[in-house]
Amino acid sequence: MKALFIGGTGTISMAIVKQLTSMPSWEVWLLNRGNRADTVPGNMKQIIADIHDEAVVAQQLQDLTFDVVCEFIGFHVEDVERDYRLFRDRTKQYIYISSASAYHKPAAGYIISEGTTLANPYWQYSRDKIACEEFLMKKYCEEGFPVTIVRPSHTYDERNIPLGVHGKNGFWQVIKRMMEGKPVIIQGDGSSLWTLTFSTDFAVGYISLMGNRHAIGEAFQITGDETLTWNQIYKTIADALNVELKPYYVASEYLAAAGEKYGYDFRGSLIGDKSVSVVFDNSKIKRLAPNMRTQVRYDQGVRIALDYVLSHPEECQKDDPEFDAWCDRVIAALEASKAQI
Repeated sequence: MKALFIGGTGTISMAIVKQLTSMPSWEVWLLNRGNRADTVPGNMKQIIADIHDEAVVAQQLQDLTFDVVCEFIGFHVEDVERDYRLFRDRTKQYIYISSASAYHKPAAGYIISEGTTLANPYWQYSRDKIACEEFLMKKYCEEGFPVTIVRPSHTYDERNIPLGVHGKNGFWQVIKRMMEGKPVIIQGDGSSLWTLTFSTDFAVGYISLMGNRHAIGEAFQITGDETLTWNQIYKTIADALNVELKPYYVASEYLAAAGEKYGYDFRGSLIGDKSVSVVFDNSKIKRLAPNMRTQVRYDQGVRIALDYVLSHPEECQKDDPEFDAWCDRVIAALEASKAQI
């Protein structure tokens, strides 16, 4: 069977590509700009093009057809509209990566299933994902376009450390603050529940949907089974680093307001997502993937990630002095206000 990945080198998709290329029943193609060609397995086929240049992509595809087209970098309706034009006659299944952040906020209940309403007034990213889903399902209902929707939650790999609050350059500055003995900001009081999924575990569920007729016209959330508080998440990182965690708790509403001036969208990423307790009911995906379970616990996954991050400074250790200074200002301002009470 032939699978085309649009993207294919990201946090989620790379693990899927690596597993598929070890399976003789699959022929794997990647469609991307070729910027990370050195990270992908050598036995896959490459179409080097910018997916946003529809005319060039159509020319590159020529008369190629695929059993599955996997979209990982579609964030706006115009992206999936383009994919529909390109692949409606070229694939038997189109799998779209949406987001679990699209689920109703504030949550009507803390247990989330595929039947939970989609609505997020706090985050444009999530509303765009909802709009993409609506367009694709409309094409399925009206024309039989063979779409499958996948909603990941917080998925990470060896190149990423999951956090609630970080700057524009990602997680490293928070890790650096921990290692330097500085306080790190945690949203709320750190007691809300969160689910983290290692990318290789996610890949097991995703691959079970590929070429599966029972997945056509359906939506599936794919997450791990392990639920942690944010305090446990940060403490696990500190333990792996063998340092003391010095948490500094700040209300999400305060972070949203304080971050706005510096271009940090904590209103979306926190109030619209990470500050809300969620537990996922994964019974639907497990009916199609009975072997799917958490095989990489968070305490194991974070050590895998830290080993990679600490040994690849050029790739993973991106200093963010602006965010570092912002954290210090937020903490100083709150400490000053406490002193006045």
